[in-house]
Amino acid sequence: MDNQKNTSSLKAIIVVLALLLLGSLAYIFKMTTDANKMNTELTTEKSEKEKVLDELAELKSTYDDAIAAKTALSDELIAERDKVVKLMDDLKKSKGDADAMRKYKSQYQQLNAKMKQLVAENDQLKTANQRLTVERDSTSMALGQQKKLNDTLVIQNVNLAKTVEKGQKIVVMNLRTQPVKVRSSGKQIETERASRADQVKVCFALAANAIAKSGEKTYYVQVIDSKNNVLGDKKTENFGDMTLTYSFPVTVEYNNEAVDVCNYLDGKGKEFAKGSYFVNIFDKSELVSKTTFTLK
Repeated sequence: MDNQKNTSSLKAIIVVLALLLLGSLAYIFKMTTDANKMNTELTTEKSEKEKVLDELAELKSTYDDAIAAKTALSDELIAERDKVVKLMDDLKKSKGDADAMRKYKSQYQQLNAKMKQLVAENDQLKTANQRLTVERDSTSMALGQQKKLNDTLVIQNVNLAKTVEKGQKIVVMNLRTQPVKVRSSGKQIETERASRADQVKVCFALAANAIAKSGEKTYYVQVIDSKNNVLGDKKTENFGDMTLTYSFPVTVEYNNEAVDVCNYLDGKGKEFAKGSYFVNIFDKSELVSKTTFTLK
């Protein structure tokens, strides 16, 4: 009897211990499962937080590229980028629980939608700016070419005016001198002797010029002796800064055809001195011809 009682007690203890073991195993399994579930949720939440941060970082980079284009929307783009940066800072500080993540994802979607709108408008402005730049450069190039053409035309006109002015000048040529003795009959005899010379005959020709201005032309003859004295009338004329002392003037009626002109320098009863003489013809202040002669 005692053995049977002891056996029953032992079995009862074993059953109790088995039940306790099963209970412990069940509790451990539940705790392990709950811990794994919690770790999985935390890992998922962490991945979701990092994903949103990456998306926000990409959004910020898109704004940076759009701002670099420097369009009229630059200020608005900068303001929206600052909102993205602030949201990133807030998200980094958050615990990343489900409720918080829903709020941050909602804000990200709003910012992303705004970004797409602004970037589209910015691209349109950038395209318009590029078109205007091309048009401006084309206009600037055209204006530059026109300026060069105008400058060329001005130079050509100036050169043409100078050519015409030169072409209108009457050429004084074939300047010649001859000392002469005048007989009582009026007959002139050429001489080279100072003691016999009464006058010096000065002749020159005006060349034909169809484009020169016709009409009365005045030239000034200057005869200078070897002592640098101006002979004849010794009158003076002022031409700008120049003062000309001359021997006598010669006035010619010019009709665009060649004409020969002669005039005389009178010794006025005084004997011409021996030596070299210089004869200059002036058209106002411009020396147009010159020659020399010698009396013995």
